[in-house]
Amino acid sequence: MESNKNTTKHILERLQISALNDMQQAMTSAAQKNGNMVLLSPTGSGKTIAFLLALLQELKEDPALGVQALVLAPSRELALQITQVFKDMQTGFKVNCCYGGHSIKTELNSLQVPPTLLIGTPGRIADHLRRESFTTEGIQHLILDEFDKSLELGFAKEMSFIIEELPNLKRRHLTSATSAVEVPEFVGLVQPTTLNFLSEKKSDALSTKALVTNSANRESDFLKLINYVGSEPTLVFCNQRATVERVSNMLFKSGIEHDIFHGGLEQKDRELALIKFKNGSHNILVTTDLAARGLDIPTIQHIIHYQLPHTESEFIHRNGRTARMEATGTAYLILEQDKPWREYIDETIEYIELPETVPPLQKPTWKTLYISAGKKDKVNKFDIVGTLFKKGGLQKEDLGLVVVKEYVSYAAVHQDKVNQVIKNISKKRIKKKQVLVELAR
Repeated sequence: MESNKNTTKHILERLQISALNDMQQAMTSAAQKNGNMVLLSPTGSGKTIAFLLALLQELKEDPALGVQALVLAPSRELALQITQVFKDMQTGFKVNCCYGGHSIKTELNSLQVPPTLLIGTPGRIADHLRRESFTTEGIQHLILDEFDKSLELGFAKEMSFIIEELPNLKRRHLTSATSAVEVPEFVGLVQPTTLNFLSEKKSDALSTKALVTNSANRESDFLKLINYVGSEPTLVFCNQRATVERVSNMLFKSGIEHDIFHGGLEQKDRELALIKFKNGSHNILVTTDLAARGLDIPTIQHIIHYQLPHTESEFIHRNGRTARMEATGTAYLILEQDKPWREYIDETIEYIELPETVPPLQKPTWKTLYISAGKKDKVNKFDIVGTLFKKGGLQKEDLGLVVVKEYVSYAAVHQDKVNQVIKNISKKRIKKKQVLVELAR
């Protein structure tokens, strides 16, 4: 139940949000009356806060009950993002996040003291259930976030197994950014209330443009398009991991700074790629559809479809990374005149021709520093910032985004000051720990 310290007003103050949007208000209100719900709302609209506030109304302040609620998310990044939002709410409830790509031992140790809220990916949660890492009798609330994406990624078997292991479920909340998917029977969603905040009409804020080329000129025209688009944040979408790697090699050979993001990378590399993209060390991220939904990344100015997705719904999700809220954005399609085009390409598209010569991209202003200290060393963001100012000799305008992880930290520093900072503070102490400082790679 919502305690005095966990009123919506207090939670919003901690999250530094002035007020709930219409969707969030509708969700928190409807959740008080309905057990089963489906929330349909676009990417970036604040679904995480909506379902966590609704859930918070139901949690009981009794650690003896064990795990009371389970959230399943299709990707590690989304699971971690939900966990961070819940931590930022400062509710006093313990939360754990379980996901593949790192050692299960840390999770097993943490689960010895059961959290009130458990968040994870279907594969890792199913693994824990088989190991009997936690008991399920107290779990009455299940949230399937981006449930259609979990189905698309092949997690139906794991999700079905997990739900079978939850005998005392009372509430099932599903969220999605699309209305085109049926809810499988194994979810057990009886008489749900559906909140649909998906707009049928196309946003005027999104411009869709196509560059028509042919197979022989595709790569050279793509490189010209990258330079033409400029230095604003850009996502380049490919359909396969192998294509992401190939496009990355192409950009690397052309001297274009960028990073890559796909499911085949180790978790630490995926996290670092997103951190560099957020802080401006790279303005281009080449990715699969893994980045089309659910990720906490900044407003994207441009989308480039190096390859068009097979379905219109995924095309919409990719484009949904730009022109969000009040912002505008552009999606660029690369179409080959000697190959058939996707059926969902309509007459509203604008065809463009690139000039003969395009000036090369400017190098990013920022570089990312790796610092070998984090939360487990009792180091926080203020400690990092203070050290960079006092010992590193930086001014306020020289320092960008600072991210403190469990064991390491990252700081965006103006490229002209990077060598100075490394020289000044490497092997110095932050709090009581001697730290290594170097360029993040």
